[in-house]
Formats: sequence, structure tokens, C-alpha cells
Amino acid sequence: MTAAWQRSPDLTKPRAQRTHDHVLAVARSLLHEAGPDALTFSALGERAQVTRQTLYRHWPTRELLLTEIVTTGPDVGYPTRGDDAREVLGAFLRTLRAGLDDPPSAASLLAITARAGSDPTCANTLATISEDRRAALNALLEPSGTHLEADDFAQIVGPVIYSVLHARHPVSDELITRIVDTWLADPDPSRCRSRRRDVRGHVSAAGEGHENPDAASPDVVKRLTPDFYGQK
Repeated sequence: MTAAWQRSPDLTKPRAQRTHDHVLAVARSLLHEAGPDALTFSALGERAQVTRQTLYRHWPTRELLLTEIVTTGPDVGYPTRGDDAREVLGAFLRTLRAGLDDPPSAASLLAITARAGSDPTCANTLATISEDRRAALNALLEPSGTHLEADDFAQIVGPVIYSVLHARHPVSDELITRIVDTWLADPDPSRCRSRRRDVRGHVSAAGEGHENPDAASPDVVKRLTPDFYGQK
């Protein structure tokens, strides 16, 4: 029999949801004030005035807490599904830029990334976040007939993530436009784009009539956030 403190909270209950939201807000505040090293369950429990058992019920590991901070954040708008791939991709990158400008979200993502090389949990977390966001973006792009494989996704979001988190360089609207236009115009046939609408609006024959294996459910799309590739 599972001990009471080990059971996951029922977030459909208002009290559990309020506790969850309160602790997340306190965690974001701690990250903003002192960085990821200060975000321990002991410090968080004391600041939020909840027990460590409560924290472990909501987030069994610190990595899961950091992941939720990455995948939730300030409301910076959310791209809509559309048949113009250029517009959808541009809107997606602009929300990515805005989300990465949120210090707690950026700090959490960097903390997970820093440990990914030696911690399999963090490595798996990064892979899961990336695949989830790619699937969600593909759902937004579906009306356009454009489908992103993993390499495509990396080429599109990579420059923005690098500029904001590593180079610490502002990402302009002009750079976002250039990233999108360069990707759309690339004729390289070796890229495995199962479905793509080119810059003239023509859908390639490869993949017509095939089900999109990465199509995201409405729940996945809803969970897309600004902090890591979009906003919920």
C-alpha cells in the first residue's frame, strides 16, 4: 500500500491546485532571487510554508519541479494553427524568445542542461521536452502541410536558444524572419520532411496521404509554453 505522502495530489481538487500553484510561484521567486543552486526542497518548503512531504507528493524529484517551471510561465501569447508556415514558425519563435527572457524559466532550463551530460534523468527530461514541443509545433503547422523532423526543429529553434541563453545576444525580429525564410527555402533533398509546403504554397508529394506520426494531441498543444518553444 502506498503511503499517503507518496500519492500524487489530485489537482482537480481546488485546494491541491492552489497549493501546487503557490509552491510553483515561490519556486520561481527563489530562482529569480538566487538562482537554481538555491532551489532546494528544504529552502522551498520553508519559504512556501509547506512540508517536504507535500513537495515530494507534487514533484518526486527536483528535476520534475525544474521541468514544470520550464514548461509553465508568463503569458506571452500563443501561436495559432494556420496554413501559412512562415507565419506560424515566426510566431512560434517570437514566443520562444519571450519565454526565454523569463529568468526563472531560463535558469531552470540551463540547470537541467548542465546536468544532462552526467545525469540520465536530466538527459531524458531534455529529450522529452524537445520531442513534446516538436510534436506541438507540428500540430500548429498541420494546416499548412509542413512537418518538422528532429533536425528541422533543431535548425529552427537552435539559433534562438543559443542567442538568448549562451551568447546573451538579443534576438531581433529580423533574425527570426531570416531563420524561417532560410529553412523554408532550403532545397536539400536529404532532409526527411515527410510533409512540407514550400514558399510558393505547394505541398510536396512525399507524405501526401500519410498520417503525421508526430501529430500532437490537444493536450500536448495546450501544454506548449513560452519558456521552451511557445506559450500555453
